[in-house]
Amino acid sequence: MSSINLDAVVRSDFGKGASRQARRNAQIPAVVYGAGSEPLHVLLPFHETTLAARDRSVVLVLNVDGKEIKTTIKELQVNALSRNIDHIDLMVAA
Repeated sequence: MSSINLDAVVRSDFGKGASRQARRNAQIPAVVYGAGSEPLHVLLPFHETTLAARDRSVVLVLNVDGKEIKTTIKELQVNALSRNIDHIDLMVAA
């Protein structure tokens, strides 16, 4: 299994409008689930994440506030018209 490092930014704004604004700024909204903790809402860089998500078995190592979180892709939501990734659900890898 390959792993790819991505710099993630913690999301502070939520909702449809905030998600659309993030996509206009070349970011993908994502949620990290697992490890017995609250879900972590983050923004990922569009280009690097899109390339990494081609392989669904990839381990994404997120750098969030100086902390590394190893994750795997649980679900991708893809726009039907543009075929761009709209949202990603990630699980903490063991």
